[in-house]
Amino acid sequence: MNTQRQHHWAVATVVLCTFLWSIAGVVTRKLEVTQGFEVTFWRSFFCALSLLIWLLYRNGRHAFHSLKQAGKFGLLSGLLWATMFTCFMLALTKTTVANTLIVNSLFPLIAALLSWWCLHEKISNVTWAAIAFATLGMGLMFKDGMDGNLGTLIAFGVPIAAAVNVVVLKKVGATLDLIPSVLLGGIFSCLLMLPMSLPFTANAHDLALLAVLGLAQLAIPCSLYVVASKHLSASELPLLCLLEVVLGPLWTWLFANEVPSHATLVGGGIVLLALVFNETVSAKNTGKDQ
Repeated sequence: MNTQRQHHWAVATVVLCTFLWSIAGVVTRKLEVTQGFEVTFWRSFFCALSLLIWLLYRNGRHAFHSLKQAGKFGLLSGLLWATMFTCFMLALTKTTVANTLIVNSLFPLIAALLSWWCLHEKISNVTWAAIAFATLGMGLMFKDGMDGNLGTLIAFGVPIAAAVNVVVLKKVGATLDLIPSVLLGGIFSCLLMLPMSLPFTANAHDLALLAVLGLAQLAIPCSLYVVASKHLSASELPLLCLLEVVLGPLWTWLFANEVPSHATLVGGGIVLLALVFNETVSAKNTGKDQ
Protein backbone atom coordinates (compact mmCIF):
# COMPACT_ATOMS: atom_id res chain seq x y z
CA MET A 1 0.00 0.00 0.00
CA ASN A 2 1.51 3.35 -1.05
CA THR A 3 1.67 6.42 1.18
CA GLN A 4 -1.44 8.07 -0.26
CA ARG A 5 -3.55 4.91 0.12
CA GLN A 6 -2.25 4.37 3.64
CA HIS A 7 -3.23 7.93 4.50
CA HIS A 8 -6.71 7.56 3.00
CA TRP A 9 -7.19 4.24 4.81
CA ALA A 10 -6.08 5.77 8.11
CA VAL A 11 -8.42 8.76 7.70
CA ALA A 12 -11.37 6.49 6.90
CA THR A 13 -10.51 4.28 9.87
CA VAL A 14 -10.39 7.17 12.34
CA VAL A 15 -13.68 8.52 10.97
CA LEU A 16 -15.21 5.08 11.62
CA CYS A 17 -13.74 5.20 15.14
CA THR A 18 -15.41 8.56 15.82
CA PHE A 19 -18.78 7.15 14.70
CA LEU A 20 -18.41 4.25 17.12
CA TRP A 21 -17.13 6.45 19.97
CA SER A 22 -20.02 8.88 19.47
CA ILE A 23 -22.69 6.33 20.45
CA ALA A 24 -21.65 6.40 24.12
CA GLY A 25 -23.96 9.23 25.12
CA VAL A 26 -27.14 7.97 23.51
CA VAL A 27 -26.61 4.38 24.71
CA THR A 28 -25.91 5.61 28.26
CA ARG A 29 -29.17 7.57 28.23
CA LYS A 30 -31.03 4.28 27.52
CA LEU A 31 -29.79 2.59 30.71
CA GLU A 32 -32.59 1.77 33.15
CA VAL A 33 -30.99 1.43 36.59
CA THR A 34 -27.19 1.45 36.30
CA GLN A 35 -25.48 4.69 37.29
CA GLY A 36 -22.15 6.38 37.95
CA PHE A 37 -19.18 4.21 38.85
CA GLU A 38 -20.92 0.96 37.90
CA VAL A 39 -21.50 2.18 34.33
CA THR A 40 -17.78 2.81 33.97
CA PHE A 41 -16.90 -0.54 35.54
CA TRP A 42 -19.07 -2.65 33.23
CA ARG A 43 -18.10 -0.80 30.07
CA SER A 44 -14.41 -1.24 30.89
CA PHE A 45 -14.99 -4.87 31.91
CA PHE A 46 -16.58 -5.77 28.58
CA CYS A 47 -13.84 -3.87 26.71
CA ALA A 48 -11.13 -5.82 28.53
CA LEU A 49 -12.96 -9.13 28.07
CA SER A 50 -13.39 -8.52 24.32
CA LEU A 51 -9.73 -7.68 23.82
CA LEU A 52 -8.55 -10.60 25.94
CA ILE A 53 -10.58 -12.99 23.78
CA TRP A 54 -9.18 -11.35 20.63
CA LEU A 55 -5.56 -11.56 21.82
CA LEU A 56 -6.02 -15.20 22.81
CA TYR A 57 -7.51 -15.94 19.39
CA ARG A 58 -4.76 -14.03 17.55
CA ASN A 59 -1.73 -15.06 19.59
CA GLY A 60 -2.82 -18.24 21.35
CA ARG A 61 -0.61 -19.11 24.30
CA HIS A 62 1.63 -16.15 23.44
CA ALA A 63 -1.16 -13.65 24.18
CA PHE A 64 0.20 -12.66 27.56
CA HIS A 65 3.69 -12.35 26.09
CA SER A 66 2.35 -9.53 23.89
CA LEU A 67 1.41 -7.64 27.06
CA LYS A 68 4.95 -8.02 28.34
CA GLN A 69 6.42 -6.91 25.00
CA ALA A 70 4.53 -3.62 25.19
CA GLY A 71 6.84 -2.74 28.09
CA LYS A 72 6.82 0.54 29.97
CA PHE A 73 5.29 2.44 27.07
CA GLY A 74 2.45 -0.07 26.89
CA LEU A 75 1.92 0.34 30.63
CA LEU A 76 1.91 4.13 30.31
CA SER A 77 -0.50 4.00 27.38
CA GLY A 78 -2.71 1.61 29.39
CA LEU A 79 -2.87 4.06 32.29
CA LEU A 80 -3.78 6.85 29.86
CA TRP A 81 -6.54 4.74 28.26
CA ALA A 82 -7.85 3.97 31.76
CA THR A 83 -7.95 7.70 32.54
CA MET A 84 -9.91 8.36 29.35
CA PHE A 85 -12.33 5.46 29.91
CA THR A 86 -13.00 6.47 33.49
CA CYS A 87 -13.25 10.25 33.15
CA PHE A 88 -15.40 10.10 30.03
CA MET A 89 -18.10 7.83 31.43
CA LEU A 90 -18.16 9.52 34.84
CA ALA A 91 -18.57 12.87 33.10
CA LEU A 92 -21.43 11.54 30.95
CA THR A 93 -23.32 10.41 34.04
CA LYS A 94 -22.99 13.83 35.70
CA THR A 95 -23.43 16.32 32.84
CA THR A 96 -24.78 16.49 29.30
CA VAL A 97 -23.23 14.73 26.31
CA ALA A 98 -22.61 18.13 24.68
CA ASN A 99 -20.74 19.45 27.74
CA THR A 100 -18.57 16.35 27.95
CA LEU A 101 -17.65 16.40 24.26
CA ILE A 102 -17.02 20.16 24.23
CA VAL A 103 -14.33 19.67 26.88
CA ASN A 104 -12.95 16.71 24.90
CA SER A 105 -12.58 19.00 21.89
CA LEU A 106 -9.53 20.58 23.55
CA PHE A 107 -7.71 17.39 22.49
CA PRO A 108 -6.33 18.67 19.11
CA LEU A 109 -4.87 21.85 20.56
CA ILE A 110 -3.18 20.06 23.47
CA ALA A 111 -1.93 17.27 21.19
CA ALA A 112 -0.54 19.72 18.62
CA LEU A 113 1.41 21.59 21.29
CA LEU A 114 2.72 18.39 22.87
CA SER A 115 3.77 16.89 19.52
CA TRP A 116 5.57 20.11 18.61
CA TRP A 117 7.33 20.19 21.98
CA CYS A 118 8.03 16.47 22.57
CA LEU A 119 8.29 15.04 19.06
CA HIS A 120 9.54 18.18 17.28
CA GLU A 121 6.81 17.54 14.70
CA LYS A 122 6.33 20.32 12.20
CA ILE A 123 2.71 21.40 11.97
CA SER A 124 1.58 22.81 8.62
CA ASN A 125 -0.05 26.22 8.33
CA VAL A 126 -3.15 24.49 6.98
CA THR A 127 -3.45 22.32 10.10
CA TRP A 128 -2.86 25.32 12.37
CA ALA A 129 -5.62 27.17 10.48
CA ALA A 130 -7.95 24.17 10.86
CA ILE A 131 -7.18 24.01 14.59
CA ALA A 132 -7.88 27.75 14.88
CA PHE A 133 -11.26 27.46 13.11
CA ALA A 134 -12.14 24.35 15.13
CA THR A 135 -11.23 26.24 18.31
CA LEU A 136 -13.56 29.06 17.19
CA GLY A 137 -16.33 26.49 16.79
CA MET A 138 -15.55 25.12 20.21
CA GLY A 139 -15.69 28.64 21.63
CA LEU A 140 -19.23 29.03 20.34
CA MET A 141 -20.17 25.70 21.84
CA PHE A 142 -18.58 26.73 25.15
CA LYS A 143 -20.60 29.94 25.18
CA ASP A 144 -23.99 28.34 25.78
CA GLY A 145 -23.17 24.74 26.51
CA MET A 146 -20.82 24.82 29.47
CA ASP A 147 -21.33 24.90 33.20
CA GLY A 148 -19.06 24.45 36.17
CA ASN A 149 -20.48 21.22 37.54
CA LEU A 150 -18.49 18.18 38.62
CA GLY A 151 -19.09 16.29 35.37
CA THR A 152 -17.57 19.12 33.34
CA LEU A 153 -14.48 19.21 35.56
CA ILE A 154 -14.02 15.43 35.38
CA ALA A 155 -14.21 15.61 31.58
CA PHE A 156 -10.96 17.60 31.43
CA GLY A 157 -9.05 14.40 32.21
CA VAL A 158 -9.99 13.02 28.78
CA PRO A 159 -8.29 15.49 26.38
CA ILE A 160 -5.17 15.71 28.55
CA ALA A 161 -4.73 11.93 28.73
CA ALA A 162 -5.64 11.53 25.04
CA ALA A 163 -3.04 14.11 23.96
CA VAL A 164 -0.28 12.46 25.98
CA ASN A 165 -1.33 9.08 24.56
CA VAL A 166 -0.97 10.40 21.00
CA VAL A 167 2.63 11.34 21.77
CA VAL A 168 3.25 7.84 23.15
CA LEU A 169 1.63 6.19 20.10
CA LYS A 170 3.64 8.30 17.68
CA LYS A 171 6.88 7.78 19.58
CA VAL A 172 6.82 3.98 19.81
CA GLY A 173 3.70 2.81 17.95
CA ALA A 174 5.66 2.02 14.79
CA THR A 175 7.88 -0.49 16.62
CA LEU A 176 5.57 -1.84 19.34
CA ASP A 177 2.13 -3.45 19.24
CA LEU A 178 0.19 -1.17 21.57
CA ILE A 179 -3.23 -2.79 21.14
CA PRO A 180 -2.56 -4.68 24.42
CA SER A 181 -2.37 -1.26 26.10
CA VAL A 182 -6.10 -0.83 25.40
CA LEU A 183 -6.68 -4.11 27.26
CA LEU A 184 -4.59 -2.80 30.15
CA GLY A 185 -6.66 0.39 30.14
CA GLY A 186 -9.83 -1.63 30.52
CA ILE A 187 -8.34 -3.70 33.35
CA PHE A 188 -7.01 -0.66 35.24
CA SER A 189 -10.35 1.14 34.89
CA CYS A 190 -12.21 -1.96 36.17
CA LEU A 191 -9.97 -2.28 39.21
CA LEU A 192 -10.32 1.41 40.00
CA MET A 193 -14.12 1.42 39.71
CA LEU A 194 -14.86 -1.96 41.36
CA PRO A 195 -14.86 -0.88 45.04
CA MET A 196 -17.17 2.05 44.26
CA SER A 197 -19.49 -0.04 42.06
CA LEU A 198 -20.51 -2.56 44.71
CA PRO A 199 -23.15 -3.76 45.26
CA PHE A 200 -23.99 -4.19 41.57
CA THR A 201 -27.44 -3.04 40.44
CA ALA A 202 -27.28 -3.59 36.66
CA ASN A 203 -30.12 -5.64 35.18
CA ALA A 204 -29.99 -7.77 32.01
CA HIS A 205 -31.12 -4.87 29.80
CA ASP A 206 -28.36 -2.58 31.06
CA LEU A 207 -25.69 -5.29 30.90
CA ALA A 208 -26.55 -5.89 27.24
CA LEU A 209 -26.17 -2.19 26.43
CA LEU A 210 -22.94 -1.93 28.42
CA ALA A 211 -21.57 -4.98 26.60
CA VAL A 212 -22.28 -3.18 23.31
CA LEU A 213 -20.39 -0.16 24.61
CA GLY A 214 -17.46 -2.28 25.80
CA LEU A 215 -17.09 -4.03 22.45
CA ALA A 216 -18.33 -1.62 19.78
CA GLN A 217 -17.64 1.72 21.47
CA LEU A 218 -14.31 0.88 23.13
CA ALA A 219 -12.51 -2.33 22.16
CA ILE A 220 -12.98 -2.14 18.38
CA PRO A 221 -12.50 1.60 17.74
CA CYS A 222 -9.65 2.03 20.24
CA SER A 223 -7.74 -0.87 18.67
CA LEU A 224 -8.33 0.48 15.16
CA TYR A 225 -7.22 3.92 16.35
CA VAL A 226 -3.92 2.49 17.59
CA VAL A 227 -3.26 0.93 14.17
CA ALA A 228 -4.34 4.01 12.18
CA SER A 229 -2.17 6.31 14.32
CA LYS A 230 0.92 4.92 12.58
CA HIS A 231 -0.12 6.60 9.32
CA LEU A 232 -1.31 10.01 10.56
CA SER A 233 0.55 12.91 12.12
CA ALA A 234 0.17 13.74 15.81
CA SER A 235 -1.70 16.93 14.84
CA GLU A 236 -4.01 15.44 12.18
CA LEU A 237 -5.05 12.45 14.28
CA PRO A 238 -6.79 14.37 17.10
CA LEU A 239 -8.25 16.88 14.64
CA LEU A 240 -10.13 14.05 12.93
CA CYS A 241 -11.38 12.90 16.33
CA LEU A 242 -13.32 16.16 16.65
CA LEU A 243 -15.99 14.56 14.46
CA GLU A 244 -17.13 12.80 17.64
CA VAL A 245 -17.89 16.22 19.15
CA VAL A 246 -20.36 16.84 16.32
CA LEU A 247 -21.89 13.35 16.19
CA GLY A 248 -22.32 12.68 19.93
CA PRO A 249 -24.80 15.52 20.60
CA LEU A 250 -26.53 14.75 17.29
CA TRP A 251 -27.34 11.15 18.31
CA THR A 252 -28.63 12.20 21.74
CA TRP A 253 -30.71 14.92 20.10
CA LEU A 254 -32.27 12.52 17.59
CA PHE A 255 -32.67 9.45 19.81
CA ALA A 256 -32.67 10.64 23.45
CA ASN A 257 -34.34 14.07 23.25
CA GLU A 258 -31.29 15.85 24.70
CA VAL A 259 -31.60 19.04 22.66
CA PRO A 260 -28.32 20.91 21.98
CA SER A 261 -28.24 24.71 22.07
CA HIS A 262 -28.16 26.85 18.91
CA ALA A 263 -24.53 27.74 19.68
CA THR A 264 -23.66 24.03 19.91
CA LEU A 265 -25.13 23.43 16.45
CA VAL A 266 -23.37 26.41 14.86
CA GLY A 267 -20.08 25.60 16.58
CA GLY A 268 -20.36 21.96 15.50
CA GLY A 269 -20.87 23.08 11.90
CA ILE A 270 -17.70 25.19 12.03
CA VAL A 271 -15.75 22.24 13.46
CA LEU A 272 -17.02 20.02 10.64
CA LEU A 273 -16.00 22.57 7.98
CA ALA A 274 -12.54 22.84 9.55
CA LEU A 275 -12.11 19.07 9.35
CA VAL A 276 -13.23 18.91 5.72
CA PHE A 277 -10.90 21.80 4.83
CA ASN A 278 -7.89 20.20 6.52
CA GLU A 279 -8.43 16.76 5.01
CA THR A 280 -9.10 18.13 1.52
CA VAL A 281 -5.87 20.14 1.47
CA SER A 282 -3.89 17.32 3.12
CA ALA A 283 -5.12 14.85 0.50
CA LYS A 284 -4.03 17.16 -2.31
CA ASN A 285 -0.60 17.67 -0.75
CA THR A 286 -0.16 13.93 -0.21
CA GLY A 287 -1.04 13.32 -3.84
CA LYS A 288 1.54 15.84 -5.02
CA ASP A 289 4.23 14.06 -3.00
CA GLN A 290 3.72 10.78 -4.83
